[in-house]
Amino acid sequence: MVLEQLRKSWEKSLDPILEKYDWISPSTITWIALPIGLLAAILSWFAPMGAEGGWWFIGSAALIGIAMIFDGLDGPIARKKGMVTRWGDYLDHTFDRILDAAWLIGLSASAYVDNFALGFAAAFFTLLGSYMGTQAQAVSGTRNYGGFSRADRTILIILMLTIMGVVTIADYPFNDRFFAPFDTIALNPLSVILFVSLLGGLWTFFLRFFQAQNVIQSMDVNHPLPQPNAAPEEE
Repeated sequence: MVLEQLRKSWEKSLDPILEKYDWISPSTITWIALPIGLLAAILSWFAPMGAEGGWWFIGSAALIGIAMIFDGLDGPIARKKGMVTRWGDYLDHTFDRILDAAWLIGLSASAYVDNFALGFAAAFFTLLGSYMGTQAQAVSGTRNYGGFSRADRTILIILMLTIMGVVTIADYPFNDRFFAPFDTIALNPLSVILFVSLLGGLWTFFLRFFQAQNVIQSMDVNHPLPQPNAAPEEE
């Protein structure tokens, strides 16, 4: 939520870039971000143990950062060029969800976590929280960015991957475990962000649900939907 508030400042700072590269299609930018983001997930997934793996984690963090830069360009370019489309918005949200899940599952598959269940749980609750935002937009017409936003989560993933890379290169031992019943999971930056994403997604789900409830119920009172089986009003 904190980083979402910087969106307008970010878009304003892009004006010189948008003027120079106004020939680029917004959908092209959206498609470029996908393989870059997926490659980041693959790097964290297959990072070997030891110092070499540390560089893989740093590379993964860098690729996620690049993917996020491209992801932050397609919308401003579309608005600047007057090419805002429903399909572009749909495609952008679809790829965002794919990458959100891929990054978390990639982290969980790492040799330093090796717990797919945690990764899938984190991805599930992350997608559930995101769903509440898009569903609120579909019903009420207003997007809900409350809670643990995608921008916040992605910055933390980049930070934790970078920290993991540095400490792995420095050969720091990860001997600690989480408390029961999660004592089979190693305590390190990768597992921490997975738990944060899981809990953050769950919190976001409930927060957006109840926020949307107030807005939608108010709309139902002030602008009720037509009832197909309602008796016609007498003149």
